[in-house]
Amino acid sequence: MEKPVTEARAEFADLVNRVAYSGERIALTRRGKVMAALVSAEDLELLESLREGRLHLLQTGPSGVEERPEPQSAPQPHHAPLRIAAQYRPPGGPQRPGFTR
Repeated sequence: MEKPVTEARAEFADLVNRVAYSGERIALTRRGKVMAALVSAEDLELLESLREGRLHLLQTGPSGVEERPEPQSAPQPHHAPLRIAAQYRPPGGPQRPGFTR
């Protein structure tokens, strides 16, 4: 799906939820040109693995992707799993303590 940046700004929380819960990818456009994208945390981890050269796409296994063995001389940093950035809260829902409307 493509969405102009100006519309995405007004619908940001809803777009984040669509990406996080359904895995949908949303291309953000300006004057018809794709400028950025909203992708799920799983897709982001896959893209980062590709960029770091840890995945070799020419040799695929049963999952469609086979990882290259890591060199033993250079330990890789451990990344914490990504978490959901937004949560949908319907209007009129329960109040958090200390917050008023």
